[in-house]
Amino acid sequence: MTTSSTTATRRKPRGAPSPAGIFLRGFVKHPVMVGSVIPSSNKLIRKMLSRVDWAETKLIVEYGPGVGTFCRPILEKLAPDAKLIAIDTNADFIDYLNATILDSRFVAVHGSAADVGTIVADHGHDHADFVLSGLPFSTLPPGVGDMIAAATRDVLRPGGAFLVYQFNPRVRDFLDRQFARIDHDMEWWNVPPAQLWWAWKD
Repeated sequence: MTTSSTTATRRKPRGAPSPAGIFLRGFVKHPVMVGSVIPSSNKLIRKMLSRVDWAETKLIVEYGPGVGTFCRPILEKLAPDAKLIAIDTNADFIDYLNATILDSRFVAVHGSAADVGTIVADHGHDHADFVLSGLPFSTLPPGVGDMIAAATRDVLRPGGAFLVYQFNPRVRDFLDRQFARIDHDMEWWNVPPAQLWWAWKD
C-alpha cells in the first residue's frame, strides 16, 4: 500500500508528445537499445512482477524503462519507504519520465545499466533487492550484455533476482554465466509473445 503523499502522479506537460509517440521516437532513434516498438502488455507486467517480495523490497532498479510502462505498476506496489531507480541511455525517455512521474520514491537516471553498482551507491544504497530489464541483450554491442549481467549479479542482495523479459531466448546465455538458479515462463498474450526469466542470486 502507498500513501497519498507518494502516489505516482501522472502528468502530461502541455505540448508534450504522447507516451506512444515518445516510445516510437525512441525506437527509431535507438533501435538496438529498445526491445520492441510496442510497450509491454498488462498481462506481461503482472506475471513479470508476480515473484517480487514487496514486503522485503527497499530498492528496485529498472533498465530501459522507456515511457514508464513498468514504473507505474511498480510504484503502486512499492512500500512508502522504498525506492525505484530507472536507468536509460536515451535522454528523451529520462526527460519524459522526470516530467510525468511525480513520486518521491522514483529516480530516473541517464546512464548505462553496466554502471548500476555506481548508480545505486550514488543514491545511498549498497544493494538492490530486484532488478528488472527489458533491454534486448541479443542486439547489444559485443561484451555489453555480459557486463550488464555481471554488474547486476554484483549489485543484487542474496535472495534477490534479475527479472528479464525478452523476445529472443538467447538472453539465457548471458544469465547462465552469472546465475545458478533461473526460472523461465512465457507470456503469450503480448505482442510479440515474450520470454520471461527470473535469475536468482542464492
